[in-house]
Amino acid sequence: MMKTNVFWYFLFLLMLTAGNASAQKKTAKTYIPWSNGKLVVSEEGRYLKHENGAPFFWLGETGWLLPERLNRDEAEYYLEQCKQRGYNVVQVQTMNNVPSMNAYGQYSLVDGFNFKDINKKGVYGYWDHMDYIIKTAANKGIYIGMVCIWGTPVSKGQMSVKEAQAYGKFLAERYKNEPNVIWFIGGDIRGDVKTAEWEALAKSIRAIDKNHLMTFHPRGRTTSAMWFNKAEWLDFNMFQSGHRRYGQRNGDGDYPIEENTEEDNWRFVDRSFAEKPLKPVIDGEPIYEEIPQGLHDPNETLWNDNDVRRYAYWSVFAGSFGHTYGHNSIMQFIRPGVGGAYGAKKPWYEALNDPGFNQMKYIKNLMLSFPFFDRVPDQSIIAGTNGERYDRAIATRGNDYLMVYSYTGRPMQIDLSKISGARKNVWWYAAKTGKLEYVGEFDSKVVNFQHDSGYISGNDQVLIAVDASKDYVQKGWTELPDAQQKWNK
Repeated sequence: MMKTNVFWYFLFLLMLTAGNASAQKKTAKTYIPWSNGKLVVSEEGRYLKHENGAPFFWLGETGWLLPERLNRDEAEYYLEQCKQRGYNVVQVQTMNNVPSMNAYGQYSLVDGFNFKDINKKGVYGYWDHMDYIIKTAANKGIYIGMVCIWGTPVSKGQMSVKEAQAYGKFLAERYKNEPNVIWFIGGDIRGDVKTAEWEALAKSIRAIDKNHLMTFHPRGRTTSAMWFNKAEWLDFNMFQSGHRRYGQRNGDGDYPIEENTEEDNWRFVDRSFAEKPLKPVIDGEPIYEEIPQGLHDPNETLWNDNDVRRYAYWSVFAGSFGHTYGHNSIMQFIRPGVGGAYGAKKPWYEALNDPGFNQMKYIKNLMLSFPFFDRVPDQSIIAGTNGERYDRAIATRGNDYLMVYSYTGRPMQIDLSKISGARKNVWWYAAKTGKLEYVGEFDSKVVNFQHDSGYISGNDQVLIAVDASKDYVQKGWTELPDAQQKWNK
């Protein structure tokens, strides 16, 4: 029976790949972001951009076990699907264990952390496969966010400071010239656990590779700003808002947000921005689509596409420079014959059709459609009393545009005087579909707004108001054009 399942899996994958290849011929030219120069932190310290000034909105996908579980054909197919949905970063565990083994039965460490003879003639080794993944992603305009080594084996003493230095040197020398690498130190671990090892790894990479950005992937409900904000090697902060619902604190840990606020991932943005110097920040691991609330009990309610959208808009409107999506089945790449944790049962290639995976592109396109670097969070846009938890509206603005996200459709009082212009054009933007709906032109004052679909969780909308003298959005549009194409070269 298992052989039959595997046969149908590969047949299904082949058919999807063939169909996808045909569809690609009709799509726009692949956007290669680094044609605009390498990634750098923007002058105001909140965002990432390319050297020529092109904005970079990070839309990440969580492919943790990609290097270990997918073969070449599967990796190419998966990365192509990410490209088609607008993802420009895929986060992977370069090594999830010490050693790690990939789909070809090859180990990452054939002689411990001695990499002198790592390349064997006539053998497609572990690092050859990693090379293939990085180069394939590059051909599709995708960065690989490389978690160098997951935190669990390091916490168990399986990488010393000396070994971290050797490993960092190996990684930097091998990948310093690849255009699409972003380094992740840590891996679901607190920065005050094995700090010397993490510092050694980061500094050994940075000593050789000064061209790629670097961050730290922390433990759930913490932010790298708690430990490394002043570190020279840390270019931007990352937090893991985690998978718990309100009230699932379980009495564990010293977290930077209050009890019973676990789902308020916007609080981690505020917490990170409170540190000096100011550094860009992103939610690198929010709740995943189809993962149990609280993570470990598969009988709990599963997070769904409504929830992953809410986390994305809350974080970005609070000031994050992008967002990372995750799916319980995709991040583990489970399929017939390969079991999954956290109650995941759906094969990863079927999960690619799930709504959340296909909806994240709308927030990326929205943010790139307006002046990027003058945008700031601004809750003063919401006049009167704001809601709490799911009812909380969150606002962001540039000089001549503002946006307010509402998850439940609760009535809102919006102060249109917070941006330039005596008159403002207003639209609704559906977070679920990316559809635009023109509302009308208004004076520069406080106006009451509520979408006609009413008050219901998951019917999330973004209110967009623009100085009437600006033409970022046209009144007749029913959707936004592809904002990324203006930077295509």
